[in-house]
Amino acid sequence: MVHVLLLAAATTLFAGCSSAPKDNTAGWSPNRLYSEAKDELNSGNFDKAVDLLEKLEGRAAGTLLAQQAQLDKAYAHYRSGEAVQAHATLDRFMKLHPASPALDYAMYLKGVVNFNDDLGFFSFLTRQDLSERDQKAAKESFEAFKELVSRFPESRYTPDARLRMTYIVNALAEYEVHVARYYFKRGAYLAAINRAQTALSDYREVPALEEALFIMVKSYEALGMTQMRDDTRRVLEASYPNGDFVTKGFRPGGEPWWKFW
Repeated sequence: MVHVLLLAAATTLFAGCSSAPKDNTAGWSPNRLYSEAKDELNSGNFDKAVDLLEKLEGRAAGTLLAQQAQLDKAYAHYRSGEAVQAHATLDRFMKLHPASPALDYAMYLKGVVNFNDDLGFFSFLTRQDLSERDQKAAKESFEAFKELVSRFPESRYTPDARLRMTYIVNALAEYEVHVARYYFKRGAYLAAINRAQTALSDYREVPALEEALFIMVKSYEALGMTQMRDDTRRVLEASYPNGDFVTKGFRPGGEPWWKFW
């Protein structure tokens, strides 16, 4: 009876082992692993690419190819909409490889992940004003680009990072103006003035500031504060002598600000 039980147990164990998934990449060289992973990545098969890149990280540990695998894995996570995983991979890369020749790219990609997640260029297709979206990711994106520009001013990624930083600042300023506009339209004139002043104090030379001044003018007027209205109007006219808001008021149809510059 004991022999029968041992035989049954051995048979079950053998069956379990035989049903274990086979690793078809077991005999592959690191270069082949990377080549196959890149093919999957370029084909949009991000999950398969991540799986191959993780195997490559283990087999080529301590080499530049393993570092490249980490960066490509972060990119694959980003492209598949997994921003959290992308950030975690990039943070780990920067912690483990502070002297890597690809550190500038890691910083750039970290900024891009949040930039496209919350400020994507083509959001106008859904008629969603960029300034109305979550600002936390935008600020994190700006900080990543800022670090890149500061530490690697000659990097090939720095010119694009500078452009994206300008874009983000414009969007953040417009967010404050969007809130001020919201308050104004609902008759909360003091709140509108406060938010418009925030935009004016925190940002410089961005398109949204013209509307911030205009909202203040109209809010002071609604409150009967004629002296403050006139003082603010003089600032508006001096700063934007050819501005639309002086003659036309609020833009018709509520068109997003970024379609005007």
